[in-house]
Amino acid sequence: MAILIDPARWPAHGTRFAHLASDRSLTELHEFARSNGVPFRAFDHDHYDIHIGRTASLVAAGAVEVEARELVRRVARAGLRVRTPDRQPRREVARRRLDEAWMRLLPDHPELGQRLLVRWQEPHRNYHDVRHLAHFLDALNTLTDSAPPLPVTLAAWFHDAVYTGTAGADELASADLAVAELSAVGLPSALVSEVERLILLTISHQPEAGDPAGAAFIDADLSILGQVPGRYQVYLRGVRMEHPNLSDHHFALARAGVVRALLSAEKLYGTPAGQRLWLNQARHNLVDELLRWQVVMGPDHLSEHP
Repeated sequence: MAILIDPARWPAHGTRFAHLASDRSLTELHEFARSNGVPFRAFDHDHYDIHIGRTASLVAAGAVEVEARELVRRVARAGLRVRTPDRQPRREVARRRLDEAWMRLLPDHPELGQRLLVRWQEPHRNYHDVRHLAHFLDALNTLTDSAPPLPVTLAAWFHDAVYTGTAGADELASADLAVAELSAVGLPSALVSEVERLILLTISHQPEAGDPAGAAFIDADLSILGQVPGRYQVYLRGVRMEHPNLSDHHFALARAGVVRALLSAEKLYGTPAGQRLWLNQARHNLVDELLRWQVVMGPDHLSEHP
């Protein structure tokens, strides 16, 4: 078992990059990267992209030099290779899909869809962007036998339309935006009220019993938690990049609180399909994440596992 690095042959940004990977675990890979000053933003599903200028120091720190084919083979044999269908799509791919999805949803109001997509592409977004929205809509379709109800789909489009990283305030502002925009295009008030209600559920992520629309909506929002570990780690990378003002220690404290709340929830997923598709993997991912932050925070926090 080893930390592996291949030759820096991959061209990008006018230079060349190597791949740093583990043939044991992502936990081992992240700890090696953190200990050697490799930023989390360099992580990509099952490896870190390493500038050619850093390769020698990482080899000196213990990374084993192997050819690219050998690195891929050993990562795959360890079960850590993330297949293309499980990877986060490129922003431009997600944007094209969303353009098409909006025209199926409200074809008489293309300008509203464009205004929303401008918001979803704001430069400060790294997780809460068009890729999250596309994944959310895919998850809704997975949870329902037919097309999701119109209020649920519209709530997905609006639920993070306002995103500043301020929990609570963002959800309220997104709900207000939905009411204003949907009322302005003449949608029925009952439908608009239901969209508002669903968006506000994302403050607590705890729909009431007997609320199938709310359960499906929240399950879709939390579906990212139940993805393969490498994809989950890309989600986490995006969230970390959205909080550049926080030190690693303070980000770890904040995320540990979020993770403990999710692990202690009476029901992480409220639909039978959500429980079947995502629950076991979500719990595995959350426990692994919490252990990672406990390493960053230090031994005093090791007893705080739920």
